[in-house]
Amino acid sequence: MSEDEPKPTFDWLPEGMEALADGEYDAIVLGTGLKECVISGLLSVKGKRVLQVDRNGYYGGDGASLNLTTLFEKFQGGTPPESLGANREYNIDLIPKFIMATGSLTKMLLHTKVTRYLEFKSIAGSFVYRNGKIHKIPATPQEALNTPIMGMWEKPKFRKFLIFADSYKAEDPSTHEGRDLTKMTMKELYAAFGLNADTQQFISHAMCLQLDEKHMDEPALPTVKALQTYMYSMTRYGTSPYIYPLYGLGGLPESFSRICAVHGGTFMLNQDIDEIIFEDGKATGVKAGNQMAKAPMIIGDPSYFDASKIRASSKVIRCICILDHPIPGTNTTNFAGMSLGQGEPLESVQIVIPGPQVGRKSDVFVCAVGHGLNVCAPGITIAIVSCTAEKDKPEEDVAPGLQLLGSIQNYFISVSTVYEPVEDGSKDNCYIAKSLDATSHFEKDVEDMLDLYKRVTGEDLDMNINADSVEADY
Repeated sequence: MSEDEPKPTFDWLPEGMEALADGEYDAIVLGTGLKECVISGLLSVKGKRVLQVDRNGYYGGDGASLNLTTLFEKFQGGTPPESLGANREYNIDLIPKFIMATGSLTKMLLHTKVTRYLEFKSIAGSFVYRNGKIHKIPATPQEALNTPIMGMWEKPKFRKFLIFADSYKAEDPSTHEGRDLTKMTMKELYAAFGLNADTQQFISHAMCLQLDEKHMDEPALPTVKALQTYMYSMTRYGTSPYIYPLYGLGGLPESFSRICAVHGGTFMLNQDIDEIIFEDGKATGVKAGNQMAKAPMIIGDPSYFDASKIRASSKVIRCICILDHPIPGTNTTNFAGMSLGQGEPLESVQIVIPGPQVGRKSDVFVCAVGHGLNVCAPGITIAIVSCTAEKDKPEEDVAPGLQLLGSIQNYFISVSTVYEPVEDGSKDNCYIAKSLDATSHFEKDVEDMLDLYKRVTGEDLDMNINADSVEADY
């Protein structure tokens, strides 16, 4: 932020209480998670007067990046051991997600010019778990020829399928090869190319990043679009399809809050609300103690709203692990679950563990980041294992991921309920975002952000941005 840009205001201004009561805010946003900060920033750019409130003392809500002390306090883990280094060296994500290099969030960052506040790096490698071993997902044609993920006779069919998916355009029938992907299921599409079950699982889970097998019996178009995003993102940098902001994901909501502040937004941290005020069934403001702020719409994450306005859709298990080493087996030369004798384990990686490989319905993800991303001290790796809850005990859900990490110095497990709104907000002026989901990227979350934006403003957000404009250091 330049020196002449205004900084966020963090308190209720006593002189403004009359203005608050008079309802001069156009919107009150509850929470400073990514979705809430995106919406507040976009509304401020449109000239709306926004008040944003968060019960926490930091930005990001459930998607914040915390220093060591705050992390240990949050999970009641006591005092961080001195061996972990200085507190200021840590920015540990509560929710593990990477950004697709040419995906929807990248386009949104460019649309809002938030990239001027952030610096990105490419994630060094992407891996998949299969038959008890970690395999590197091919990032180049040469790697594709050498990978043992599929046999020699399968590779030409795999290549033909990727060429079809890459060239497919829904609006151009000449690219369809007689296939209507709005009707043909993914299972039928795979069968049309003669791909075996193992290759189907690899494509769906490691490249399309589908969480489970539901997509197999659904129209193929959304899954093919997900594959296109993966392929375009992979070719952007050539190491993995993912980029990541230096200093952690918490920088994303912080940067959007700066956009809001530049356009006059007011912020309150460390302030919970007592109630949302309703008149004739419509939300008109919020109350905190003897203070009140009014606005014709209340926007926020589900935790700020009454249980009657939200419903639970699933539970997500996340386990934050502090390691004194990179994840074993994540070498750049690893093509068969073992190193070929060259290269060290990578500092930043994603490992996809397809659910069927470990007796689960849904996948397990491992995201690891290190000192080069300014999130931890030298020699330390932060690995986060996440998945949808399926077992009786959280430890059992994340066990397939933990088994890949080697020795673990400290770990913290959380169980989060994923909520979604019951209604769209048009009846009661309560516009509620969905909780961040179990996926390892932000594509589904951006879909919800765009839907929330349209519900609030009545118009679509223009996302026609050239994603190649974003640069990452790698």
